Amino acid sequence: MAATPGTVPSGLLADYLSSIRPLVSVICISYNHERFITAALQSVLDQTYPAVELLVIDNNSTDGSVERVEALRQQHPAIQFIRNSENVGICRAFNQGLKLARGRYVIDLSADDVMHRERIARQVAGFERLAGDYAVIFSNAAYIDENDQLTGYHFPITPTGMTTRPVPSGWVFKDILASYFVSTPTMMMRKDVLESLGGYDESLSYEDFDFWVRSARNYRYYYQDEVLTSKRIVPQSLSSQFQNRNSALLASTLKVCYKAFDQCQTEEEYRALAGRIRWFIRQCFYTEQFELAFQFKELLEYMEKPDWQTALILRFCKWHIPVNGLYQRYARWQQNRQLRRGTVQPLM
Repeated sequence: MAATPGTVPSGLLADYLSSIRPLVSVICISYNHERFITAALQSVLDQTYPAVELLVIDNNSTDGSVERVEALRQQHPAIQFIRNSENVGICRAFNQGLKLARGRYVIDLSADDVMHRERIARQVAGFERLAGDYAVIFSNAAYIDENDQLTGYHFPITPTGMTTRPVPSGWVFKDILASYFVSTPTMMMRKDVLESLGGYDESLSYEDFDFWVRSARNYRYYYQDEVLTSKRIVPQSLSSQFQNRNSALLASTLKVCYKAFDQCQTEEEYRALAGRIRWFIRQCFYTEQFELAFQFKELLEYMEKPDWQTALILRFCKWHIPVNGLYQRYARWQQNRQLRRGTVQPLM
C-alpha cells in the first residue's frame, strides 16, 4: 500500500530516502471542480509510489469543491491545502504550490483529470535513467468524458497500447513551435528547471505553451510510450475555451509567440513558428478577435510575407464577419464525430 502523500520523513533520513527514492510533488489547481476533484485527488492518494506530497490550491470555488477537499483531508491530513479568496488564475495558483513543493519532480494536475496508479512510479523510473539535460518526461493519455467513459487517446494506439505514430522526443523546440503534441497533464517536470524559469508566467491566462517554449530551448523532453493519465474532455475544459468569442487565451498566445521568436536560431525554427502563427491568425478570425489577428500578422511579417490563404483570412477580419457561432457548431460536430471514431483531439 502506498504511503499517504505528504508523510515523508525529515532530516538525515529524508536526505537518504530522497537519494534513492525522489520525492514527487503533485500540485492540483481547482476551480469549481466539485464533480471531479475527489476522483482526481484519490488518484494521487492511490499511487503505488510511496514518496509523494499533494498540494491543492483552490481558486475561490463557488461550488462544493472546498468541502470535497476538506473531506479528504479528514482522512489524509498531510494534504496541503491553500484556499484563495479570489481566483488568481492558473499560473499564479501553480506558483503558490511550487513555492511550497519539496519534491525533485513536479506534476501539474488538473482537478478533473485522473492519474493511473503506476504513473508516478513509472515516470520516476524513466526520469532516473535519463541524462541531466532532460527537463520533462511525458506520455500518452486516454480521453474520458464527464461520465468517465473512454472516448479516445491523445496518440492513437495499437492493441498492445503502443502509439501508432512517431512522437517527438529529445530536442523538441522546433516541434513545440510547429504543433501541439505534448499532453499537458501527462508531464512530470524537474522542479529545479521550473524554479530556474521563475515558475509559470503569471501574466498569462494559461501555462503550457509558454513553459514548453522556455524550457525546450535548453532542455530535452522524453516521450514515454505508455497511457498513464486520463484527461477529461468537458465543455468547460481549457482547450475548449480557445473556441470562445474574445477568449483571453489567444492574447496570451501572442505573448508566447514573441518569446519563441526571440529564441529561434535556425531557419527551420522560424518556419515552424511562422506556420503556427498562420494557424493562430485563423483562430483569431474564428473567435472574432479581428484586431488580434493583425497583431499576429505583424510578428509573422518579421519571418515571411503572409501567403494567399492568410491574406484572405485577414481580409475577412477587416470585414468583421460574425463567424464564431458557426465555428462553435462546427467544433462540436467535429468533436462528436471524433468521439464516435475514438480519435478525439482538443482543438488547440
